[in-house]
Amino acid sequence: MSLHVAAFFHPDSHTFSYVVHDPATRQAAVIDPVLDYDPDTDALGEAPLQALRTHVAEHGLQVRWLLETHAHADHVSAGRRLKQQWPQATLAMGEGITQVQRTFAPRYGVDVPSGGAPFDHLFADGEHFALGGLDAEVIAVPGHTPDSVAYRIGDALFTGDSLFMPDGGTARCDFPGGDAALLYRSIQRLLALPDATRVFICHDYGPGGREVAHETTIGAQRAHNIHLRDGVTEAEFVATRQARDATLAEPKLMHPSVKANIQGGA
Repeated sequence: MSLHVAAFFHPDSHTFSYVVHDPATRQAAVIDPVLDYDPDTDALGEAPLQALRTHVAEHGLQVRWLLETHAHADHVSAGRRLKQQWPQATLAMGEGITQVQRTFAPRYGVDVPSGGAPFDHLFADGEHFALGGLDAEVIAVPGHTPDSVAYRIGDALFTGDSLFMPDGGTARCDFPGGDAALLYRSIQRLLALPDATRVFICHDYGPGGREVAHETTIGAQRAHNIHLRDGVTEAEFVATRQARDATLAEPKLMHPSVKANIQGGA
């Protein structure tokens, strides 16, 4: 049986979180969970987690992994909060987070312990782990941020911010440590996967007024991605990405989000 995927949309940050599980064993992973955050009061809220928790309970799932695709700059992660509820779960992300911590911890006066803390595990590029009876692979995709990873679990790929829906293109590369040429090369690794691979994205803004969407395929990305479809060269992509990034404002919640997320959502 293939991986079961349930998506949960957070409209304030246009973020999709996922609960995925192996139907044979009911072992589950939560990918990119979100908390509400009010910058005026510095208050966090768990409303985005209600449907996610209900889904886990109603399906009798055993949460084994809490997975982050990168240290997000537009929302506060619920990873630490869910770790309190499911202490048996492993809070994990790519090992590139240590570079992001070195960059941002001094700016925010945060004392981040060495060795990857507060995460339980940092994945190396190409590392495999098990979700029940399903094999999962970690694919480093730096470019948007140095710590960005994608997770391939069975026939499904979770790209984080690196790829959007085909009409949304790709992630910005103007944050500290971002690199458009590196993102181009990273995404080529993803586009080399089979065309039928299911692709689940982290953000969607409904370009052109369409309904928000979260699922596409590698084949659709190769044929239709507005920034990186087949035939687009690295130089063309870098020029397009840099021109686009020059028009983008800093995310509204960037500083509180990054400060929290380099600490796992603290």
